Amino acid sequence: MRRRWSEKSVDVPPDDPKSPASPADLKPILIVEDNRRDLELVLEAFAQVGLDNDIVVVNDGEEALSYLFTHGPGRVLPAVILLDLKLPKIDGVEVLKRIKAEPATRKIPVVVLTSSRDEGDVEACYEAGGSAYVVKQTSFEDFVASVRSLAAFWARDNLTPP
Repeated sequence: MRRRWSEKSVDVPPDDPKSPASPADLKPILIVEDNRRDLELVLEAFAQVGLDNDIVVVNDGEEALSYLFTHGPGRVLPAVILLDLKLPKIDGVEVLKRIKAEPATRKIPVVVLTSSRDEGDVEACYEAGGSAYVVKQTSFEDFVASVRSLAAFWARDNLTPP
């Protein structure tokens, strides 16, 4: 599923080095999430931040790897990946390991966004090269605030390698 998400835009001076020339120059954001409710909350938080990035949504680990490693004409790798851990077909830790094992994708920031507080999961994700591990908040307001801050940093403020 691919969406263009740009209900709001952020005014950034054109001489700002973090500001791409146009929305077409922005890298997409890949969301790997199988829970429809959580996905809707993430998209709502992104709308509140006002990102102009394309949002690419896949629902399982196999789809994520297919998107990342199937080279189509003009496809741009994502600026950041939001990755759930408990996924059908291929779990999030394995997806993360495969992303970080490939030279073409290893520099992409991967933020694990999950409901698991298990210390083993946290350790496995950082061992596999995760950039951040964020536990999904249980209240609507806290969840949206958490994702909003993630989006602002990783997709808007953070500079990614070319």
